[in-house]
Amino acid sequence: MADPSDLLIDRTLVLLRHAKAVPPETMPDLDRPLSDRGRADAAAAGRYLVAQGIEPDLVLCSPSTRTRETWEYAAGAGVIATDVWYDRRIYSADSEELLDVLHDVPADVRTVILVGHGPGVPWLADELTLDGTSPQRVELTQKYPTSGLAVLHHTTRWSDLAADDADLVDYVIPRG
Repeated sequence: MADPSDLLIDRTLVLLRHAKAVPPETMPDLDRPLSDRGRADAAAAGRYLVAQGIEPDLVLCSPSTRTRETWEYAAGAGVIATDVWYDRRIYSADSEELLDVLHDVPADVRTVILVGHGPGVPWLADELTLDGTSPQRVELTQKYPTSGLAVLHHTTRWSDLAADDADLVDYVIPRG
């Protein structure tokens, strides 16, 4: 019998940058909550995920207040996740560190949403996505603002995921 991790399984990775937070000078960075606009945008991101039928087996979320709240508002819009992991490594991570987090995802997980920060999330989206000149691909490399999200598909095992392994399915900037 074949090991499930060796099968070519269609996998989906959603890279969600946290929604707009209050200004950094008001409190410690880790504690910054979402602004009113951020709460509306996070809910809009959730509505987008629901409309696309994206139901994550696993959400990987930075422990910062703004990323936790981004996920909470997205989930409040109807996104149902099997499991949520808050991982300190995501906070202030670059693309290589985020890839290390993804390498730890269990092999049987098909859909992951990673809720993180810039510039790591935009860099990872750019790194994983096969080179291309589609308008969405070009836009992703030029701007990836708060609540921006990229939907990627790949068949690579999570533990082997590397640059240029994914196809960009969609890139949107949901606004509430």
